[in-house]
Amino acid sequence: MKRTLATFALALCGVAVFMFFGLPLPWLLGPISACMIAALAGMPMQGIPVLNAAMRTILGVAVGATFTTALLASMATMWPTLLLIPVMTFAIGLLGVPYFHRIWGYDFATSYYAAMPGGLQDMIVFGEEAGANARTLSLIHATRVLVIVVILPALLHGIWGADLTRPPGAPAASIAPSQLLIMLVCALAGWQGAKYSGLFGANILGPLIAAAIASLAGVLQHRPPAEAIWAAQFFIGMGVGVKYAGVTLAEIRRDLVAGAGFCGILIVLTLVFVEGIYSLGLAPGMETLLAFAPGGQAELTVLALVVGADMAFVIAHHVLRIFLVILGAPLFARLFRRD
Repeated sequence: MKRTLATFALALCGVAVFMFFGLPLPWLLGPISACMIAALAGMPMQGIPVLNAAMRTILGVAVGATFTTALLASMATMWPTLLLIPVMTFAIGLLGVPYFHRIWGYDFATSYYAAMPGGLQDMIVFGEEAGANARTLSLIHATRVLVIVVILPALLHGIWGADLTRPPGAPAASIAPSQLLIMLVCALAGWQGAKYSGLFGANILGPLIAAAIASLAGVLQHRPPAEAIWAAQFFIGMGVGVKYAGVTLAEIRRDLVAGAGFCGILIVLTLVFVEGIYSLGLAPGMETLLAFAPGGQAELTVLALVVGADMAFVIAHHVLRIFLVILGAPLFARLFRRD
């Protein structure tokens, strides 16, 4: 309990420092930075996994609440860029697996699951079943999420002038209590329903589906308040930073450096796809960057909400990417077990 409270206090200090210096996304990047620095310095840390998972439901409701009939109709026009998601996923594997296997000497199972841009928890679970090193996978994927989340705001602000300081929603006091109650029901019922049915990303996609249904029915008319989205950012950021707790010097020299190098490959590959899609006039540049960046679904949802991006476009592409990665993971797990 003391370790958790200390971690919580440290994350709040990170928020305060970012706010004091006027740095972007203080509720997300502040906890990430503070917890990561403390973890690398050897401070014992502990998050609250259940609360972290619960906070992701807020993001699901926030995205689902933006769905309208007009928005759904517009999704039919996304097929040219959606078809490029499997191409990019294949390209990531084609570059990533040899990078980890030949350059860094990881076994093939670890190399495959380290390269695949799926959810961190999913890749660790499938990787362990295939005989991969779970600790290595955790550090590499945490580094992938961290680097992408830190670099993307700079690109969004520098290239498109995106405002990263505006509130992500209306104040809670301005929203009717009945609407807040509907959001709570969508979050909890959607999460548990999706979890029961075995849907991947249940704590985001379940509430998203429930809120979208409520929004299309005209029952839900608001997104979650700014305070709720800030809280989601805080706990997601703290969760990313805490994953570095207990890292040894040997792991820093190998796993973190390997993960950082892979992030360089991912960033270059992402920018190539973004430039190609934008040059062909298939989609706006900012939305394309958010949709194709191989970061964590929750973290990129936060960024898309803050900058006011087309949520349907961004989420549709991430859901397809994660679906493809997760669909292929069990097949490869069985292949590795035979070997």
